[in-house]
Amino acid sequence: MGSLKPLIEALIFAADRPISIDRLMNIVEGESRDEVKKVVNELMTEYNDGGRGLVISLVAAGYQMRTRPDFSQWIRKLANVRLARLSRAAMETLAIIAYRQPITRGELEAVRGVDSGGVLKTLLDKRLIKIVGKKDIPGKPSVYGTTREFLEVFELKDLSSLPNLRELEEVEESVGEVTEGNSEGGDSIEEGGGGADSTGEGDGERGDGDPPGGDDRA
Repeated sequence: MGSLKPLIEALIFAADRPISIDRLMNIVEGESRDEVKKVVNELMTEYNDGGRGLVISLVAAGYQMRTRPDFSQWIRKLANVRLARLSRAAMETLAIIAYRQPITRGELEAVRGVDSGGVLKTLLDKRLIKIVGKKDIPGKPSVYGTTREFLEVFELKDLSSLPNLRELEEVEESVGEVTEGNSEGGDSIEEGGGGADSTGEGDGERGDGDPPGGDDRA
């Protein structure tokens, strides 16, 4: 199929979230997995090494076209986007959830030593975490995990790509700004939160009153 490369390029561009090899194969039909993957890798090389304004990144177990991080300040001017800064408390909470998920609010607060209702609400609103179920203990507290948006924001292929703790400390010092959406690469979240949960597991329930509450400022 001579038009396979431009077709896959168009599909990656048009997808509203990172698109996996499996999903690409379901759409193009009749092409082998090896051929589809070969074309995707060729496109990544052409975009990422060709000095273009766009790159193709492997994030959240799929491929996504993004603006080159070097141009983020101009993209923000175009979109008139104001970045929200995640507090140290929010970054700390997010890191604990990422590495220990699924985790209850009580388990989280046992690690942090402070009430975390407010910061949990902030992370839920920004769709970096979601409620993934209930723990089978008395009271059946909600348990939290990270979302696909979390992987997209931090440009992680999957949870196995999480940095080790030393690398995480370096990220925590240098990131600070986190923006949501796929308009630019890097560690940035537009203020105001985002669209539908794109974890591919359906909408996480918002829990039975775990957050809001608490005096920990996010």
